Amino acid sequence: MSFAQYFVNNPYTKIVKWIWIALFSGLTGFVLLVFMVSWGWFGELPPLEELENPKTYLASEVYAEDGVVLGKYYLQNRSNIAYHDISPNLINALIATEDVRFYNHSGIDFRRFTSAVLFLGTRGGASTITQQLAKNLFPRKRFNNVLDKATTKLREWITAVRIEERYTKEEIITMYFNTVEFGGNSFGISSAAKTFFGKSAKDLNEVEAAMLVGMLKAPTKYSPVRNPANALGRRNTVLNQMRKYDFITNESYDTLSKKPIELRYSEENHNEGLAPYFREHLRVELLTWCEENGYNLYKDGLKIYTTINSKLQGLAEESVKSHTQFMQAKFYEHWKGRDPWGQFNELITAGMKRSDRYRLMKQTGATDAEIQKAFNTKVKMKVFSYTRGEVDTFMSPMDSIKYYKYFLQAGLMSMDPTTGHIKAWVGGINHKYFQYDHVNIKAKRQVGSTFKPIVYTLAIDNGFSPCYKVPNQRVVFEDYENYSPDNADDKYNDPEMTLFKGLQLSINNIVMQVMKKLGPSAPNSVIELARKMGIQSDLPPYPSIALGVADISVYEMVGAFSTYANKGVWTEPVYLTRIEDKNGNVIREIVPKKVEAMSEQTAYIMEKMLERVTAYGTAAKVRYLYQVPGAVGGKTGTTQNYSDGWFIGITPYLATGIWTGFEDRAIHFRSMSLGSGSAMAMPIFGTFMKKALSDTTTVRVEPFFKSPSQPLSVEINCDNYQINDPKKLELIEE
Repeated sequence: MSFAQYFVNNPYTKIVKWIWIALFSGLTGFVLLVFMVSWGWFGELPPLEELENPKTYLASEVYAEDGVVLGKYYLQNRSNIAYHDISPNLINALIATEDVRFYNHSGIDFRRFTSAVLFLGTRGGASTITQQLAKNLFPRKRFNNVLDKATTKLREWITAVRIEERYTKEEIITMYFNTVEFGGNSFGISSAAKTFFGKSAKDLNEVEAAMLVGMLKAPTKYSPVRNPANALGRRNTVLNQMRKYDFITNESYDTLSKKPIELRYSEENHNEGLAPYFREHLRVELLTWCEENGYNLYKDGLKIYTTINSKLQGLAEESVKSHTQFMQAKFYEHWKGRDPWGQFNELITAGMKRSDRYRLMKQTGATDAEIQKAFNTKVKMKVFSYTRGEVDTFMSPMDSIKYYKYFLQAGLMSMDPTTGHIKAWVGGINHKYFQYDHVNIKAKRQVGSTFKPIVYTLAIDNGFSPCYKVPNQRVVFEDYENYSPDNADDKYNDPEMTLFKGLQLSINNIVMQVMKKLGPSAPNSVIELARKMGIQSDLPPYPSIALGVADISVYEMVGAFSTYANKGVWTEPVYLTRIEDKNGNVIREIVPKKVEAMSEQTAYIMEKMLERVTAYGTAAKVRYLYQVPGAVGGKTGTTQNYSDGWFIGITPYLATGIWTGFEDRAIHFRSMSLGSGSAMAMPIFGTFMKKALSDTTTVRVEPFFKSPSQPLSVEINCDNYQINDPKKLELIEE
């Protein structure tokens, strides 16, 4: 038998033949399947542009003027990061753990793939970093059959190769770190570094980088918060991989692997951080703007640049907290053994009816008796406390309503009068427990004597000199039903006073005399001037307007007083400069409005009159106690029954206003020494300004208010008044 006959007739030859046919057919089928997948027969391949603009939710970030991130708005807390902002420790940990031949393959590591198949995955998975990135372009789903699974894997392979063709290795690493999830509502390495370690991704050390990279395998299982033992073991596995591939030395591994996990874990909370009231106010405005302009605040990764200065904001919050806490202790002592709401029990009932608990019970059909029982039954709850922070306690909902009625509230706004840029916005004492924003333009309270300067401004603008003397006696306004208010007390019973001294001591008779001399149209003229100074609240067209009976917001009052420091030009208070989309394109810019409200001479004279208030008047403590440096002026305000305490102050480069009071006007102090603007609000200004002006890199200090460009046409040197006069200060509370 010849060899050819033997080969043909040998049964093993047929087996080999069919093996070769099967291999060829399989290879042909595989190649054909690859082409079919690449042609989109099993679904369109995603465009690579989606990697640069992935269909992920990007947090919109709010920036202070000095670059500090004040907060974010998000559904997923994700922020993109550039390659140069990623720590080399992160890159080394990722490559050592996930894809050690990352720089040598073109998307698919066939050596690793073969190893994974032969050893059934016991020596690691087959996916490269590029393949893992490609997976992010495909929705996660359950596979119905083997073909479905195979075609999906092929799509990932093809996409990985295409990624490698189009992007550099650095870009692939960057896109990978921007798309992975870490748990704790952290998406992307930038958010993860901040959440788990309170630092930027470029500042992570070896153990921190190893822990975060280790978490990628299973964020919950290896979470250092939920499963610290698992996280420690996984971190050391990553460190071991780094040692194995010479990213760290054996000695470093021995040292680092023994270190405990040290976290600064903090999931971002909208109630915490700097300027929570401001960020919430901004959020509401931006939601409307985004809807009108085709953006999504929570998904589109907008960059929102504000005028807030993080240093001044921090100082403002500290100053408000410090003084309100001090006054809170005074209030408890003041009302010890008594309810501050007295006979007004309807305040407590109204508080109950405004609560979420009450509304929910009503919606579910609860009877009044059932509601009363629920509100008088003690339950476990957390309550706010100055001295002990957040306190766990048992308290009835009704008692919690009474408990919170005791708290003194406050609002502070500070702005640069020359630019209109708001530098600090403190809407309250604790955003988690008291969410009403007392700076918001809708938050209006009676302003008291802080309105008097506007009346004096009208007089000065009409040619009156601050040295002009008027009788210190009651005035009758015949055209207004013989309206005739009197002084708050008879402490200063001089027969006549200059306008200077009238404002200095905040004498009611003097400002009403001015109103009388300005004529019957004075109320409307005052309103017209107030409008030019940015006050849009309802103002009563009656002589009583001079005593500050109107309800006006902190936002408006600070803007109005800033006019004096800006040579008579009102500049609209603004808190945004621009908004950029995620690619850095400017999509909105803000330019404040300006209105010439008064002459430069009038503005300067009013600066000098307000300066006198802080030297010898109702706010003398600004100078002698708080020692605020440089040129400074201001005005206190106290309303009836001490329900509201105000102080508005100006320097050449900062105008600041503070309101203090309680949620309900029926709750208040009962004495001038505790309930006046001098006691409740002015100390916040003094503390804030002393600290703010001590850092001249943040706010400039000027020794004097700058004189107008033209000589004054009226006399201002009267009453032998000098700022540095050593004579004894007259200390007045108002």
